[in-house]
Amino acid sequence: MSFLRFIPETTNVDFVGWRYPAFALDGLLLLVTVVSLLWHGLALGIDFEGGVLLEVKAPQVIDISTMRNKVDSLGFGDAQIQYFGGGACDTPANSCALIRVQPKADQSGDAAATAIKNKLGSAFTFRNAQVIGPKVSEELFHDGVLATVLAILLISVYVAFRFEWQYGVGALIATGHDVLVTAGFFSVLHLDFSLNSVAALLLLAGYSINDTVVVFDRIRENRRKYKRMPLPELINLSTNQIATRTTLVSVATALTMVPLALFGGPALRDFSGAILFGILVGTFSSTYVAAALLLYLPAPAGTRKEEQATA
Repeated sequence: MSFLRFIPETTNVDFVGWRYPAFALDGLLLLVTVVSLLWHGLALGIDFEGGVLLEVKAPQVIDISTMRNKVDSLGFGDAQIQYFGGGACDTPANSCALIRVQPKADQSGDAAATAIKNKLGSAFTFRNAQVIGPKVSEELFHDGVLATVLAILLISVYVAFRFEWQYGVGALIATGHDVLVTAGFFSVLHLDFSLNSVAALLLLAGYSINDTVVVFDRIRENRRKYKRMPLPELINLSTNQIATRTTLVSVATALTMVPLALFGGPALRDFSGAILFGILVGTFSSTYVAAALLLYLPAPAGTRKEEQATA
């Protein structure tokens, strides 16, 4: 259905020729990320800083906006409120809420929980109250970082096993770059870094490697078909062949995130914003960085070394 095509079916972009400006832009993103992470660090949320977690139930549908105004009036530095389901909360719908707050500097967790209970009043039943200590939060943060790093490494090992080790190195650098720059997005904008943020980074690692594998798979196919074609031309041919697919998939995925960013509320705004940024960066790195890195690695099997000279 050609009327649905917003970009040409095939393109003829010199991706290899544009690799130096792409590397420069990439280097700038990495520089800003590293400086921000070293200077500001991450604005750790309640999950990683500790705080108070309350589950509340009401006989009627809870108005999150009204509840948020009441909790915010107590002056907590960080408050997250969302609907909570499961068990006795399944009926009626939206009759339970999960409240997470960061107590004030001179306030204990128990005192913060008591203040919230007094503010909301007897109309709510408090089903569960937990005070998350800094030790548990620190362990959660370390485990989240470890899970992200292991995911990137294992993905790269799979790519190296499925293709060749050169492709694994390219996948490691490209995917690690996407995750690191997206973490920098949280640091530069001072967004709360929570378990949702770790989920966003893991999701982006999977999304990024999917695009990268598509590029690598097309390069491998064309390498078998055009055995005497120099590697720079082979990369350009392969990347142009999947450019339309990559662009349309990225746009379609981004469109699903826009409603969450606009109407998902504070709980989902940072998550969806990071996903949107990561899709942009991941598409860029899969197109310009991952494949171009093959030019600076030993020639894959079946590619003659003398044919790898760059333009």
